[in-house]
Amino acid sequence: MTSGVSPLVSPPVVFVGPMASGKTKIGKRIARILGVGFTDTDRVVVAEHGPIAEIFATHGEARFRKWERKAVVAALHSDHVVSLGGGAVLDADTRADLAMQRVILLTVTPEVVAKRLAVDPGKRPLLAGGVTDWERIYAARRSLYEEVATMTFDTSNGDFDTITREVAAWLTM
Repeated sequence: MTSGVSPLVSPPVVFVGPMASGKTKIGKRIARILGVGFTDTDRVVVAEHGPIAEIFATHGEARFRKWERKAVVAALHSDHVVSLGGGAVLDADTRADLAMQRVILLTVTPEVVAKRLAVDPGKRPLLAGGVTDWERIYAARRSLYEEVATMTFDTSNGDFDTITREVAAWLTM
């Protein structure tokens, strides 16, 4: 169901989960441990089209999702550790592609998200209303995350070193 020409390569692991769950932070660490590259699909879209908030304001969410899907397809055709944007699982083709991958769902509590958003406000246009928006979006997407996940880790304690070790141990089982 992918829109690429070549078959999926099977990245070492794909991270999914709600915004501010730590997908990029842990994904980069896992990539270093595994000695492979790392791709954050949101960062790919930003590099090609500009800041996400500006994309939403200028082109709308539908255009962002189109560009996001293109970035997802390219990332899944690499041998990189991949971190998907929080809304990437909304796309049915992306969910189908993830069925062939090892997918780690990172979860986090709303209380921790509120603290993380305070550190980096304004970066996420869908969270203009703060943690209330996050809770609503997470509730709407939670079943999709769970549908594609092979394993789940919670990042609420903020101990990214321990979580990274746990993920790495699971990957090497």
